[in-house]
Amino acid sequence: MSAMTISTKDISELRGRTGAGMMDCKKALEEAGGDMALAGEILRKKGIAKAEKRAGRDASQGVVMIEVAPDNTAGAMIELNSETDFVARNDEFQALARRLVDHVLAKSPVGVTLDAFLQDSMDGKTIDEAVKEASGKTGEAMTVKRVARFGGTVAEYRHFNGQVGVLVELDGATGPDAVALAREVALHIASADPLAVSTDDIPAELLDRERRIAEEMVAAEGKPEAIRSKIVEGKVRKFAAERALLEQPFVKDESATVGQMVGRIAGARVVRFARFKIGEA
Repeated sequence: MSAMTISTKDISELRGRTGAGMMDCKKALEEAGGDMALAGEILRKKGIAKAEKRAGRDASQGVVMIEVAPDNTAGAMIELNSETDFVARNDEFQALARRLVDHVLAKSPVGVTLDAFLQDSMDGKTIDEAVKEASGKTGEAMTVKRVARFGGTVAEYRHFNGQVGVLVELDGATGPDAVALAREVALHIASADPLAVSTDDIPAELLDRERRIAEEMVAAEGKPEAIRSKIVEGKVRKFAAERALLEQPFVKDESATVGQMVGRIAGARVVRFARFKIGEA
């Protein structure tokens, strides 16, 4: 891809993801042939990117809706998107989102996939058809972007504006204390945005990417060959610890990690979580 084909929109998107300057973003996109992920990696290797931000950002508006069973043994969360904030704040749109999340809680199995949910039946039509029908009434596109259904001991956090939602599943502990713990963990996840429950759960491809970035940075810094591998592995371990939920300092008390906080209730274990934020993948 030539320099002339790099759009201002692409440059702005990369800048939003990385915090790098406009010209640096333009050069990285040119070097990457327009590949957004590769351009971000190039900026990281050069030490230009200020911070990693979740890839796949888009301009969608919408709402995250959550419903948890009264006894906290099940929970559901959906993200319903629209083109404009005006429609997202509309009472009919909000009511549709509520109907969808209620359906997930009542009818969907734990671990339901988006494809399966869209083909499920609601009021004599598929979920996909119901959303398209609502879309036709508003005159703009609507999509269910994500869905989650958990069991066990479940609790939630939902930001007041409906733009961020978190669902957390624990096992090994039940009752009010376990539910309160799960809510604290959910609040932490909303703020700290971990990638996985533990370092072992972080996808290998992300660790491989961090290793490549670290290797090139260490080489560029001229570190002695004999110690490069140790420095690289140290950087990878640091990345994993910073993005693993159980290793992160708890947002309300940074003297303890989330793992240590969870350990205060005998047998409690974080099974999984989902974090939905409007405009993020």
